[in-house]
Amino acid sequence: MLIKRFQEARPYEAPNHWGVSGLRLQGFEEGGPTNQWIGYSQFLPGGGAGPDSTPFEKVYVVLAGEMTLEWDGNTAVLGLLDSCTIPPGQVRRIENRSNHVCKMLVVIPYPPKPKSE
Repeated sequence: MLIKRFQEARPYEAPNHWGVSGLRLQGFEEGGPTNQWIGYSQFLPGGGAGPDSTPFEKVYVVLAGEMTLEWDGNTAVLGLLDSCTIPPGQVRRIENRSNHVCKMLVVIPYPPKPKSE
């Protein structure tokens, strides 16, 4: 078992994101999760990400505020404790269109390990 305290979380930069502060809560450490890592993102008003996609699925859980998602001509707003799964290859754009900070948990699998020859 690995217990990490919030004060131990380290920042990370997410590509194609703006107006956001990301902290890694779990992952990429000895004794941590073996399948995925957990990020805590705080999006300022007007902050967001995309449009882009990843080759793996990810899950968003809104802990405070709200987040607007756009994909395939659709739009939805996630509020408190709403969540979504974004499948591999899904192009999406997210933006905090409110005047409050949006706080989200992000669950992302580790990148695939290179195949040994």
